[in-house]
Amino acid sequence: MLIEGKNAVREALNSEITINKLMVDKNLQGRKDELINLAFQKKIKVEFLPKNLLDKKSQTGHAQGFIAEAVEFVYSSVEDILENAKNKDQQPFIVLLDGIEDPHNFGAIIRSCECAGIHGIIIPKNRACQINETVIRTSTGAIANMPIAKVTNLKEAIDLLRKNDVWVYVAETGGEIIYKQKLDNRGIAVIIGSEGNGVKQSLRTYADGVLTLPLQGKVNSLNASVACGIVIFEILRQRQA
Repeated sequence: MLIEGKNAVREALNSEITINKLMVDKNLQGRKDELINLAFQKKIKVEFLPKNLLDKKSQTGHAQGFIAEAVEFVYSSVEDILENAKNKDQQPFIVLLDGIEDPHNFGAIIRSCECAGIHGIIIPKNRACQINETVIRTSTGAIANMPIAKVTNLKEAIDLLRKNDVWVYVAETGGEIIYKQKLDNRGIAVIIGSEGNGVKQSLRTYADGVLTLPLQGKVNSLNASVACGIVIFEILRQRQA
């Protein structure tokens, strides 16, 4: 698995991700560069390559002189995510994704979740985007600090969350406006639906409530990553008020 770009590589080097090798533009050899120095400190092999060869290895065209070769992403469990919250002495704050298929949306959601202090993301094993190079690149390194659990059945994951006193909400139209709901003193999980179909009806009726954003325009829906960002930061605002 390749991680490309200065920001993404920096986050990877500072995380628990295992990196086998850092490939660097040969023009940077001999210069005082923080990423090269950090790789040396961590005893990671650094290979200096001609720019044209590095560009050939790049899958994005935006390597910015740095490509890290890392082991495949290791998924967490739902229990790991709950433990993450417990270790921080915080009420669980979790996002579930119901069928997100666009890796750019997935990566953007990971980035927003990391910035909001989400303890972990839960995704379905089937019919949804999994972690790949595009997701990692779009998250701009945030994935290195975000536990992600892959489950066979989202309802079973919801049942486990409920057993741990976590309230599960759907972010969808047709519910109570989010700004009128009290969301500060409890463990919360938010389900974000797929780009085209939203949250499945079976999950919507299974949830504890529906969080709705007050849309004012003629378009009746937001991009999944945008909606996710607005919802989780409103919950964060209430928690910090």
